[in-house]
Amino acid sequence: MANFKSINVPLTDEMKRFVSEQAGDGTMYSTPSEYVRDLIRHDQERKEAEALRESILEGYQNIVEGRLTVFTGNLRRDIGLR
Repeated sequence: MANFKSINVPLTDEMKRFVSEQAGDGTMYSTPSEYVRDLIRHDQERKEAEALRESILEGYQNIVEGRLTVFTGNLRRDIGLR
């Protein structure tokens, strides 16, 4: 089971009201904490996707600038791993 730690985040009345409206009966989340955890997970996924897009763009730029490695069928050797 996960080891949970708590943090306190001050919210304006408007923000607290909004978060509270996202949890409870008739919503996807049973508690405001569950809603906030889901927001954090989505932000983590967004950042991972952003890093992947940057890597892909870097790869395309390498191709455009002629920085290529011929694939020999042995990926470990081609990228310098043993």
